[in-house]
Amino acid sequence: MAKPIALAADHGGFELKEAVKAHLDEQGIEYIDFGTNSTASVDYPDMALPACDAVVSGQCEKALLFCGTGVGMSMAANKVKGIRACCCSDSFSCEYTRRHNDANALCLGGRVVGAGLAIQLVDIFLHTEYEGGRHARRVAKLAEIENR
Repeated sequence: MAKPIALAADHGGFELKEAVKAHLDEQGIEYIDFGTNSTASVDYPDMALPACDAVVSGQCEKALLFCGTGVGMSMAANKVKGIRACCCSDSFSCEYTRRHNDANALCLGGRVVGAGLAIQLVDIFLHTEYEGGRHARRVAKLAEIENR
């Protein structure tokens, strides 16, 4: 990865974010942690926005976002123009959202997936390339919807 990965979590995803951070450290993958830094209650949209802005601006390559279910972060992230966020809890969906949808934000639920599965999904997400080709037309249609 040429650029760091953006990380963000609310209180429900904090512990899972910390487990993923330890794995990224072991792998030598750089990241910027946009918070939160505890299990004290915070609002997921407030945490998602700075991480997503970092991806859209080019400061970070992709985002890893964590909340209780992953769904709230996904909803917030997908409101940011240029973000294609996916909420995944299985390896097939995680791989193919990168290959076919060029997802640039992975959302995981701290109350849905354990650390082992989360690390597997993060590795798939970070190391699977977008195929382009026939899929580029569909991803371009997503951008058209954003620009309506």
